[in-house]
Amino acid sequence: MDRLKKSLLEAPIIEKEGYHYFVHPISDGVPMLRPELLREIVIKIIRKAELDDVDKIVTPAAMGIHISTAVSLMTDIPLVVVRKRQYGLDGEVSLSQVTGYSESEMYVNDVYEGDQVLVLDDVLSTGGTLAGLTGALEDIGADIRDIVCVIKKADGTNKLDEAGYDAKTLINVQVIDGEVTIVDEHGDD
Repeated sequence: MDRLKKSLLEAPIIEKEGYHYFVHPISDGVPMLRPELLREIVIKIIRKAELDDVDKIVTPAAMGIHISTAVSLMTDIPLVVVRKRQYGLDGEVSLSQVTGYSESEMYVNDVYEGDQVLVLDDVLSTGGTLAGLTGALEDIGADIRDIVCVIKKADGTNKLDEAGYDAKTLINVQVIDGEVTIVDEHGDD
């Protein structure tokens, strides 16, 4: 994970309403995402995730899409994107997303009772998005086989933990004094 670690250590930090963000190609789409960084991340996800019997990858829009698309291409597992727009399709399920900086509704389509799903996302910070998503997947009756996030902001407890789920991560970081600090370069298993 040399490229991911290096890119995080070089990431600029911005403050928005008292919340410190690192700006990174995986979480923000800027600066430019280099293919070798994405490749490194996808290989690590495939090695770390529990993929046995998974029949769908589920990712929240928007910044999980590029990662999940690459994993889908490498594993031939279909991809479901949880959208911020309601389409009104049969079986559509809404969920509330509450993060450290926003609150909104998201919509799940094409996930059904009995589906074996891998949940993928870019960053685990407050856990609000994934807590809402796992709750919706439970309500649908899907079996969450694994949850993997590329980066974890290790700033304490998060709503995903409170919901009773553990996420595997590739690397854990904190923002301290305006810089990214690597807390665990191997992430959580």
